Amino acid sequence: MHGWVKREWRHLDTCQFETRIVAEVPRLNYKSGRVEDAAVAWAERYSRITLMMEAFVVRLLQAAANISRVAELIKLDWHTVNDVIARAAERGLARRTQQPIGHLGLDEKSFARGHNYASVLTDVDRSRVLEVTPGRKLEDAVDVLSSLSVERRAGVRAIAMDMWPAYMSAARTMLANADIVHDKFHVSKYLNDAVDQVRRAEHKRLRSQGESPLTGTKYNWLRSLPDKRCAEAVAFRHLYQANLKTSRAWSLKESFTVFWDYLYPKSAERFFDAWATRAMRSRIEPIKSVTKMLRRHRDGLLNYTKHRITNAAAEGFNSIIQTIKANARGFRCFDNFRTRILFFCGKLDLLSASVRSH
Repeated sequence: MHGWVKREWRHLDTCQFETRIVAEVPRLNYKSGRVEDAAVAWAERYSRITLMMEAFVVRLLQAAANISRVAELIKLDWHTVNDVIARAAERGLARRTQQPIGHLGLDEKSFARGHNYASVLTDVDRSRVLEVTPGRKLEDAVDVLSSLSVERRAGVRAIAMDMWPAYMSAARTMLANADIVHDKFHVSKYLNDAVDQVRRAEHKRLRSQGESPLTGTKYNWLRSLPDKRCAEAVAFRHLYQANLKTSRAWSLKESFTVFWDYLYPKSAERFFDAWATRAMRSRIEPIKSVTKMLRRHRDGLLNYTKHRITNAAAEGFNSIIQTIKANARGFRCFDNFRTRILFFCGKLDLLSASVRSH
C-alpha cells in the first residue's frame, strides 16, 4: 500500500438534497512501480459518480436523448455525462454475444459538414447498429465488416445496400456466402430524383412560354396517397392526366413498385426487362439514366425475391442520428459520433452488473 487518497462521488439525491459519498481510498503500489487507487464497490474506477447515479443517467438519456438537458436536470457537467455514455457503450459492446447473423445492412451517414461520411453496419433481423467506421471507401467498408468474426461473416446469407461500388466490392471480398440485395428505398429515391429533374426542366420550359401547371407541385409527385378518394388524390389525378412529360416519368416510377411484390426470380426478371424496355423507349433522359444504372445492378435487384430484406432499419435510424447530431450541434470527433450511435441504436446492455442485480 502507498498511503490513502480522499475521493468523492456524486450519488442519487436524497429527499431533494444533493448527496455525495466521501471516502479515503488506499493507494496500491505494485512491484512494477505503478501506483493506482484501489477500486471501490459503488463506482467505476476513475468515475466521479456512483454506479446507481450512472444507471439513472443512462435511463434519462434513453428517455431524453439530449446530453445538455440531462446534465442540467441532474446538475452534472457535460463531460461527466459524456463519460457515462462512453463507459456504457463500451460495457454493452463487451457483453454482446457472438450469435449468428443472417442478414446485414450497410449504409452511409454524414457526420460533419462537407463530404464527411461514416459507414454504418446494421443487423437487419434484430434492427440494431453493429458498428460504425469513418469513411465510405473500399477500405472503410472492409474495416466495418471486419468488426465481425470470420465465423459470423461466413454465416451471413445476404446484405442490403445501395449501389455504391466500394460497398459491393467489400461485400464480395468479406462475405463469401452472402448475396448482395440492393435496397428498394434507395431505388425509390433514384426514381423520385429522376421525376423531380423532369418536373424542374418542364416547369422551366412552360414558364418561359407563359403559365405552368407544375407550379408548387413538387411534393405531389413524390408522396404516396393510399386513399385514392381523398381531396389531394382527386386534385393530383387532374394534374397527372394532363399531357405532361412529368406525368409519363411519374407513371414509370410508380409502375416499378410492382417489382417488389414478385416472389419468383423468373417472374421478377420478366417484369424488370419489360419495364426497362418501356423506360428506355420513353425518351425521358433522367429516367433512362436511372434505368441504365438499374440494369447494371440487375442481379442485386433480383436477389430481393430470395431475401426480403431492406435497409429500413438503417433508414429508421436516420431520424435518431439526425437528432443526435442536432443535439450535439454537429461532431468534430468521430469517436463521439460512433459512441452516441451505438449507445442509442445498438440495443446494448448498458447498465453495470451490480445495478442490474438489484
